[in-house]
Amino acid sequence: MNATKGRIVHYTLSDQDSRAINRRRVARTQDAAWPGGAQAHVGNATGAGDVLPMMIVQVWSDNVVNGQVYLDGNDVLWVTSVPFSETPSVPGSYVQGSWCWPPRE
Repeated sequence: MNATKGRIVHYTLSDQDSRAINRRRVARTQDAAWPGGAQAHVGNATGAGDVLPMMIVQVWSDNVVNGQVYLDGNDVLWVTSVPFSETPSVPGSYVQGSWCWPPRE
């Protein structure tokens, strides 16, 4: 398969990705007062090694892409110059900060 715009692939969060996501998300409580027009990022916590769907938005080569990673919340993560990694044969052995084709079931 070739990397093309609009394809959904798997992206594995790095430790840096996870820290950035969790840092920008806020714990919203019933008493929280939000200023008008404020954008709150809310969602479940992430961890390094989490595998999430990513839509390819720019192709630099067959092995390097930019994409929007879909998070379990109301936000996305934009990642750039992401290298390809073969789909692992052992579950849980994904390469952090890389993308791969979803495994066939």
